[in-house]
Amino acid sequence: MASFFRELKRRNVYKVAAAYVVVAWLLLQLASILFPTFEAPAWVMKVFIAVVALGFPLALIFAWAFELTPEGIKRTEDVAPVESITHRTGRKLPLSVAVVALLAIGLLLFQMLRPRDDGARHGSPWPVQDQQRIPEKSIAVLPFESLSEDKANAYFATGVQDEILTRLAKVAELKVISRTSTQQYQSKPGSVAEIAKQLGVAHILEGSVQKAGDSVRVNVQLIKADTDAHLWAETYDRKLAEIFQVQTDIALRIASALEAKLTGREQRDIATVGTTNPQAYDAYLRGLTFDTSQSGEETQIALESFRRAVELDPNFAPAWAALANRESFYYAGNRTPEQLTRARHAMEMAVKLQPDASESYAAAGSFYYYCPKDFERALDALAKAHARSPNNAFVIMLTGAVKRRQGKLDESIELMQRAGILDPRNNDVWVNLARSYRGARKFEQAHAMFDRALNVAPQQHAILAEKGEAFIAAGDLQSGDNLLAPLPRTLASEAIDDYVWISVLRRDFPRAIALLSEAIEKGGTDEELFNGRLFLAYLRSAGGRPNEAQPIFHETIRVIEERRAQGDLSLWLGDERIGIAAELGDRATVEREAQAMLERTSGDRWRYPVSEAQVAAAFAVLGDADQAIPHIERAVSLPAHQGLTPAYLRLDPVWDKIRDDPRFRRLTEGNP
Repeated sequence: MASFFRELKRRNVYKVAAAYVVVAWLLLQLASILFPTFEAPAWVMKVFIAVVALGFPLALIFAWAFELTPEGIKRTEDVAPVESITHRTGRKLPLSVAVVALLAIGLLLFQMLRPRDDGARHGSPWPVQDQQRIPEKSIAVLPFESLSEDKANAYFATGVQDEILTRLAKVAELKVISRTSTQQYQSKPGSVAEIAKQLGVAHILEGSVQKAGDSVRVNVQLIKADTDAHLWAETYDRKLAEIFQVQTDIALRIASALEAKLTGREQRDIATVGTTNPQAYDAYLRGLTFDTSQSGEETQIALESFRRAVELDPNFAPAWAALANRESFYYAGNRTPEQLTRARHAMEMAVKLQPDASESYAAAGSFYYYCPKDFERALDALAKAHARSPNNAFVIMLTGAVKRRQGKLDESIELMQRAGILDPRNNDVWVNLARSYRGARKFEQAHAMFDRALNVAPQQHAILAEKGEAFIAAGDLQSGDNLLAPLPRTLASEAIDDYVWISVLRRDFPRAIALLSEAIEKGGTDEELFNGRLFLAYLRSAGGRPNEAQPIFHETIRVIEERRAQGDLSLWLGDERIGIAAELGDRATVEREAQAMLERTSGDRWRYPVSEAQVAAAFAVLGDADQAIPHIERAVSLPAHQGLTPAYLRLDPVWDKIRDDPRFRRLTEGNP
C-alpha cells in the first residue's frame, strides 16, 4: 500500500488533483459572471458544472496513466524510470497552481467589491435597474395632442398613444415608460430634457391626432432628449380601419431608430391587428382612456366601453383581454355568481382568440388572482405575459401583488420597485409599496412611499387616508389628526372612518358619534349609508348605548344572510357577521363563523392575519382571553394590509375586557 501512495506522488497525481480543483473553481467563477452577461439559459451553467465535475476523475486517470516527455505524451508504463521527467514537471505544477490561485483570489475580491443591483442580490426574476443610469434604448411616449374639432374625440388621441406604448412594451431591448406615468405631461412640452430626466429615458415621442368621421391624421416625431434633436418625424393620413397598421409602423420605426433588435415573435406581436371594425376599435380606445383612472365613475365608463367593443366585434381579442381585467377587478368587491361568470367568460374569450398573446396571459393572471384566488396559476400566466411584454409595468406590479398574497413580501417589494422604474409617475405603484411596508410595520419606509405617491397625486384623498392610518397604527394620533382633519367629512370620503376612529382611540365616544352622525345626515349612496349606520351602531354599543345599536345589528344580519343566499361570497359579510355576533353575545355564531373565515382565508397570507385579528377582537368582546390571545399573537406578528399593531392593542377599546391579562399586556409592549 505504501508503494502505491509513493507511486501516486511520483506520477504527480496529488499535484494534478490540487491544480484541477483550483482551475475548476476559477472557471466556475468566470462562468457565473460571463454566462449572465451573455444571457445564457440557466441550463448552460448546469451543464458546465457537470462537465467540470466529470473532468476531475478523468484528470486523475490521465495523470496516472500518461506522462509528459520531451517526445510528447506517452503511457507511463512505456517510459523507463531513468527517462522520466515527472520530477521536473512536478516542480512546475506548484508554481502554476500558485499563479492560478492568485488569479482566483483576484476574481473573488472583484466579485465581493463590485457594485450589485438590488434585484441581483435577491435573485429576482426582474432585477431592479440602476435608476441613475439612463439606458440609451429607452423611450417615453407623451400624450398625443387632439386636434379634432369635436372635443368629444379627445379620448381617441389617448387611445392611439396607449396602443403605440403597448406595441413598444413587447420589445425586450427597450425600456418603455407606462402611460400612467406620462399622462400628466402635455404634448409639445416646454422642456423635453427635464421630462426625460424625470422619467429616466433618453428619447421622447410626441405627436398629435386628428379624427374626422372615418379619417385619421397622425403626426409623430422622435426626439433625442439631451440634444433636443429630431431623429425622425412622419405624418400618416389613413382611414380609421387602417389605424392598426399606423401604430405598428410607428412602433417598428422607433425600434429601428433606437437600434433595438426584434425577435420574430416580437415582430409578429407588434404587427397583430385586433379588429377591422372601426366602431369596435373606437369603443376600445375610449375604454383604454379611462381604464387607469382612480375614479369609480370613470372606470365604469371603461367597463361599459370594453363591453361595447366586444359586442360590436366578438373576435376582438385585446378588447376581451381588457374587459377580463376590468370584470375580474370588479368581482373582487362584488363576489356574486353573475359577476364571476362575466369575468370568466371574458378571460376565456381572450385566451381562445389569441392564446399566445401577452394581453391574453395578463387577463388570465388577473382572473386567477382576483376571482378564484389561484395564485400559482396567476403567476404562471403572468410569467408568460411578462416574457411576451417585458416592459408591461402592470404585469410586473400584479405579479408583486400575487407574491404578497403568498406571503413573499420581500419578492413583492422588489417587483413593485421594478414596476416603479417603468412607471415612475404611477401613484398606484408607490401606494402598493407603502402598503407592503405598512403591513410589515415598517412605518418610516411606508411614509416615504406614501409621500412619493402624494408627490405624483397630491390631492388624492385615498392616499392621504392611508397615510393617516399609518400614523394611527404607530400610535401617533396627533399626526393622523393633523393630516385627516382638513379632508371632507362625508360618507364618500375615504378618510372619514379613520378620522372618526381617532376619537374612538382617545375614548371620546360623543365626538366620534357626532362626527359620523353629521356625515350620515349629509347623505350618500345606499351602500355608503348602510355602512355608515352600521359603523354608528358599533360606536353606540362601545360607548355604552347597546340598546340603540341592536336594531341596526339585526337588520344587518338579515341583509348578510340574504346576500349569502344569493351566492355573494364577499369577505366583509363574514367579518361583520363575526363582529355583530360578538356584540350580541352570540358565542356559538362567533365560533362557527370564525372557523369558516380562518379556513377560507388560510391560503391568502396577506388577508389571513386580518381574519385572525377579527376573530381575536370578537373573543375579546366576549371577555374570553384564552381564546383571543393566540389569535392576537398571530395577527400582530404577521404582515398584513393595515395589520394589527401593539399601538392598536394599547389604545383600542375593543380589547378592554381582556386588558388586565398579563399575556395581553406583554403583547402591548412592542413597538410601535
